Amino acid sequence: MIEFVGYVLFVFASGYYLITNLQWYSYKLNRVLFHHTKPIWNVIYFIVPLTLYISASGLWKMGIAVSLLYIGMLFLWYRGLDKPLIWTGRIKRFFALLAVSALLMWFVGGCEFVFAPFVVAWIISLMVEKILFLGYKANAKDKIEGMKDLIVIGITASYGKTSIKNFLAHILQGSFRTYATPRSVNTLGGIIKDINEDLPDYTQVYIVEMGARLKGDIAEIATFVNPHYAVVGKIGPAHIEYFKTMNAISATKMEILQSNRLKEAWLHESSMAKPSQNLHIFGSDIKDTRSTLDYTSFLLDGTRYEASILGDFHAINLAAAIKVAIALGVDKETIQKRLKTLKATPHRLERIDAGGKLILDDSFNGNIDGMMASFALASTYGGRKVVITPGLVEAEEELNIQVAKRANEIFDLVVVTGGLNLAIFEKYVDKNKLIKLAQKSQMQDMLIKNTKAGDLILFANDAPSFI
Repeated sequence: MIEFVGYVLFVFASGYYLITNLQWYSYKLNRVLFHHTKPIWNVIYFIVPLTLYISASGLWKMGIAVSLLYIGMLFLWYRGLDKPLIWTGRIKRFFALLAVSALLMWFVGGCEFVFAPFVVAWIISLMVEKILFLGYKANAKDKIEGMKDLIVIGITASYGKTSIKNFLAHILQGSFRTYATPRSVNTLGGIIKDINEDLPDYTQVYIVEMGARLKGDIAEIATFVNPHYAVVGKIGPAHIEYFKTMNAISATKMEILQSNRLKEAWLHESSMAKPSQNLHIFGSDIKDTRSTLDYTSFLLDGTRYEASILGDFHAINLAAAIKVAIALGVDKETIQKRLKTLKATPHRLERIDAGGKLILDDSFNGNIDGMMASFALASTYGGRKVVITPGLVEAEEELNIQVAKRANEIFDLVVVTGGLNLAIFEKYVDKNKLIKLAQKSQMQDMLIKNTKAGDLILFANDAPSFI
């Protein structure tokens, strides 16, 4: 009985660790195994405990001792997470399958089969999710095809796709019943869920954000929703770890053009695409961009537009939204008026004035162009400047060296969160202005101790604790 209790505890503890990591990495096992940003966690919290359990399970009461020690380790690990496991229907089904598998494996081989329940539960879970997904997909397809007058707009980019989506939705809302995919929902599964659960039947314009980690991801979405209009924003080395080359990134973004009812598309010049009758290249037509801590303005096709959006890089995102709106019949004067009430996308160079401090929340902006633009904007401030950042995630070392050097030039205090790029910042930032923040739970105390009224505080990118 004691051995059985130890076995069950270990199976569920290891299952909790593994499924939490899989949820972080979109249930892609290869990403957990080969692209984990903290691979040492897999050693400390899985391989070592599993080895100890197997070695001790034949000794009386030692198996349960290892299991209890492992649970204690996981509890401490859990307390340091800022992104714990979310108990979705998929997770609940997995643990139900894990319980059944554990019982079956115990009667087959006892403690020796401690890892088998997870394998069995994971394989069956994948099969169940695939069957459910096909049903959800068919329902979403029927719904969207049944909305005969619906106009679908697809948006993708390496940087700024969420901002383009939000800007365009705001501009169009006064002229059409408009709905956009929420937050950063941009995978096929998320879009299918959104269509089934939240897309109103009376929608006239549906704006769909499309993201990708692998070749074919955007093609899968584009051929499913078949947008009438498409935007490809700025293309850069985001997720270069997965795509390997810029050509592969660009080719994947261009998959959005595979819609069988595409009327027009606007492609940023970084796509290197050639213009045609229905493919329009934009970027060089954006002139005289002005960016301050209060607004961004620019000339586009001879007309000046201004919005209370910070960062000159947003001129590209605003221009894309404006071009689509004009194509849908919204006049320039109306667009200018609606830009006056446009608010920043949360956590993307969002200005917050609090406690006498000027806070620039750019925590969702994790690309080199956006980060350098936020640094340039901060440099215009006359007072003391503080940056809080983990650096760039899923980026080449050379880019983080650029970030560290520029941060050292501009900021009076550089706070590095986490250990991913700490060594780079330690090398290129003056020691007297560098603060290392190991846990986000220490953030409030650090800010109280090291900042004061009159400071500008820039949150440049953010990364969960598993990064």
